Amino acid sequence: MTVGIARADEKTGELPAGMETLVPQLWQSALQESLNKMAVFNDDAPTKVNLSVKILKLDIPSAGFSMTTETAARYEILDRKTGAIVYTQDIVSKGEVPLDYAFAGITRARESVNRAVQNNITQFLQALETVDVSKPMFPVSQR
Repeated sequence: MTVGIARADEKTGELPAGMETLVPQLWQSALQESLNKMAVFNDDAPTKVNLSVKILKLDIPSAGFSMTTETAARYEILDRKTGAIVYTQDIVSKGEVPLDYAFAGITRARESVNRAVQNNITQFLQALETVDVSKPMFPVSQR
C-alpha cells in the first residue's frame, strides 16, 4: 500500500504547506488499521493486489467558529500479476467540528482533518465491499 500526494496536474485542491509528508503517513496508518480490522486483504489469496491512494485535496479552514475540512483522494487497486486496474475511484468527504467541541481553533481544525480523513476511508471501505477482483474495471488487453 502506498499513500501520497497527487501531482500538480491531478490535484483538485491544495494541501497546506509543511504537511506533504505528515498527512500521507497518518492517512496510511489509519487506512492500514482499518483494513486490518476488516481483514479485507488476505496474504494467502490467489490474486495479489496493490492499493495506492493519491490525496487530491485537503482544504483545511484557516479560521471560523465551526471548522469544516474537505478532502478528496483517488483509490486504485491493481492486480500485481496482470497490471489490470481492479478498482479506481475518487472519493470526496468532509469533516465538520462545531464550536462547542473545543475553545481553541487549532484543536477544532485538527479534529476536522481527522474526521474528513476518517470519512474518506469509510466511504472507500464501503465501496470496496462491491469490488470483485476477478472482474477488473480496466483489464489489460491481451495481445
